[in-house]
Amino acid sequence: MHQLKFCHLVATAASLAVLALAGPASAADNPIVIKFSHVVASNTPKGLAADKFKELAEKYTDGKVKVEVYPNSQLYKDKEELEALQLGAVQMLAPSNSKFGPIGIKEFEVFDLPYILPDLATLRKVTDGPLGARLLKLLEPKGMIGLAYWDNGFKQMSANKKLVDPADYKGLKFRIQSSKVLDAQFRTLGAIPQVMAFSEVYQALQTGVVDGQENTPSNIYTQKMHEVQKYITLTNHGYIGYVVVVNKKFWDGLPPDLRAACDKAMKEATAYGNNQSAKENDDALEEIRKSGKSELVKLTPAQDEAMRKAMMPVYKDVAGRVGQPLIDEFLKETRGTTN
Repeated sequence: MHQLKFCHLVATAASLAVLALAGPASAADNPIVIKFSHVVASNTPKGLAADKFKELAEKYTDGKVKVEVYPNSQLYKDKEELEALQLGAVQMLAPSNSKFGPIGIKEFEVFDLPYILPDLATLRKVTDGPLGARLLKLLEPKGMIGLAYWDNGFKQMSANKKLVDPADYKGLKFRIQSSKVLDAQFRTLGAIPQVMAFSEVYQALQTGVVDGQENTPSNIYTQKMHEVQKYITLTNHGYIGYVVVVNKKFWDGLPPDLRAACDKAMKEATAYGNNQSAKENDDALEEIRKSGKSELVKLTPAQDEAMRKAMMPVYKDVAGRVGQPLIDEFLKETRGTTN
């Protein structure tokens, strides 16, 4: 099966390469196409930012660049899309930080550490600063260029039982993204983590393949997970963000004026999307509340503190993988202290 998928990706990439060789003779009539694939709904922070990039890139290039946005895993599931990008079958993605670990860039998993970010304003100290730029540089040897950091927001826990104490997680099966940090997080709580594609989560929750999951309100609401989970505990224990990546060969091959126009469009789409993210998550929580299908559970200060203490061993568990110096540098930026 994997070989068939690989052959399909190679064939698609080869076809795109042939089209690219047709040359720039009629650029206005034959625009350069950017296929932008992502796995979430269009009415999420990522989906809105992707659509804004399409609008602005086509505007700033006078139609010489056409952006085709494919949401909701229409082209590839989240565990397939990075390979597709590297092969040139798509030109642009916005994978979550967790997705880079499996291709050997473990440093991005630092964003997955529990409670490492108190708020989005603090996050900017990292993503807009030298540390964020240095992390993006790690992508280039893998054949991709990091263009921007996009927000989704902070994660909440969901299950068919109330999760108000660390002991409540014991023995439950939780869907996770492919991240060793997230694996360690749930094992620390005594839960059983299961890696699963985002597009498969709703059905897995509905059928009981997994008992719960962690996600932002916008993802929970747009994927209707609240309809198959009785409780959503407002933990804000972790962050989901994305890195917009583009195939390096494709990006370097763009005419300089078009690359500059697309870069301008990306900067503006990033500002737009990141400004929208908090509102989208607040609105999603309100819609979940109004639906009456899932109870929103707010932790007391004592319960919140118990969760934080229960998850702290994760930092030591993954220090060898993510890198203690990186964790310390990240904490210095976000908390003014080291671990």
